Amino acid sequence: MRWEQKVQYATISDIGMRRKNNQDSYSVQLCSDLEVWREYGHLFIVADGMGGHAVGELASKIAVDTIPLSFFKSRAEGVQQALLEAIENANAAIFERGSQNVDFKRMGTTCVALVLSPLGAITGHVGDSRIYRVREDRIEQLTFDHSLQWELQRAGRLKPGDVFLPEAKHVITRSLGPEGSVQVDINGPHPVLPGDRFVLCSDGLTGHLKDPEIGMIVRELPITESSQLLVNLANLRGGSDNVTVVVAEVGEMTASASTSVDSDIETSTLPRPRYRATMGPFWTLAFWVAVVVLCIGGYMLATPNYIPGGILAGASLISLIVLLRHWLSHRKAVASGFSDVTINAQTYRMASARTSKEFMAGLAKIEGELHRIANEESWDIDWPTHSTTIAAAREAIDKKQTRRAMSEMGKAIDVLVGGLHAHRKRLRSTHISSQSGSTEALRGKDDRPA
Repeated sequence: MRWEQKVQYATISDIGMRRKNNQDSYSVQLCSDLEVWREYGHLFIVADGMGGHAVGELASKIAVDTIPLSFFKSRAEGVQQALLEAIENANAAIFERGSQNVDFKRMGTTCVALVLSPLGAITGHVGDSRIYRVREDRIEQLTFDHSLQWELQRAGRLKPGDVFLPEAKHVITRSLGPEGSVQVDINGPHPVLPGDRFVLCSDGLTGHLKDPEIGMIVRELPITESSQLLVNLANLRGGSDNVTVVVAEVGEMTASASTSVDSDIETSTLPRPRYRATMGPFWTLAFWVAVVVLCIGGYMLATPNYIPGGILAGASLISLIVLLRHWLSHRKAVASGFSDVTINAQTYRMASARTSKEFMAGLAKIEGELHRIANEESWDIDWPTHSTTIAAAREAIDKKQTRRAMSEMGKAIDVLVGGLHAHRKRLRSTHISSQSGSTEALRGKDDRPA
């Protein structure tokens, strides 16, 4: 990634439809200084607090306040190490605060952090909040859910298609705060290309939208519109939790930057990965299989089965030579520090982000149902604006202009959702007023002389 590539972002944090307070927090820190960006990079964070009432809010707020402060002051060697230490410092700060008050004990929060640096995209996370990358026609999940469901799948005790108990689906296995120490996952650098979009979100979004749906919306719409439609759909499908979405878009390469290296940024001075170059799980397994086969072949050579033993030993030796060459090549590439070299940059899940007819039909169905309820319950709707947008959406659908159709349909839904929120607020106010009136009446009755 280059400094000249402008990064734009959109953020929304919504209370949802069932919660009384918002326990999510987020932070975005774009570098305004070239030297700071070269050493650290742009930082994005989403945290989903856990605990009753203000406890979760406090934990997530401490996380998004502590991580940027620690990250940009770090003197660690490498962005990965600086991010790791920053998240660990946030864990220590939350744990300490929780230890000071019995009501705050074991408060916690999930956390996902994304750094866009000269090396590429580096992620750090704890919990089940997620980071996605949307590129062209696919969406990739860059983080592993620290949840019971995902851990069982990794252990081979649960297949991805197996039915999982809904009440245990979001049981997380790691979080910041409850314990004095925590295991943090640091991944990357992932390559960053012009036009890449990154999504950081709490599970209030992923609990209601599937990966392909997130990919379709983020791929087709401008970042502000896409973040709003994501939150609206999560709420319309139940809104069972707070919903926080941060969408960041990496700009195109400028002509001058793409043809030459900026005189202010010498390639030799770019920060280099500080993590050791591991072979990765596949190559490590292949290495040990080759070693075992070599041992078996060597044993067979010392017995009457010397011919098959020789074949096994020869094949394993060739495999070990190939693996050694791969290791040396990878180690050399990592040492070079080029931004297109990835270290532990695993994609955990991938799906298509191509817009489907079924999804567009679903949006139209949602709009139609909202329209019907709005009329029946007399919501306060900006009907002229709604009529204009829905007419534009239908015209775009007839002309097979998918991107425009989704944009206009999203705007029409947003107008109706605005009326829904106003209606719910009015109902709550009426309910509170009626309760207050009943209480006053009871008080007056109790105050009467016997």
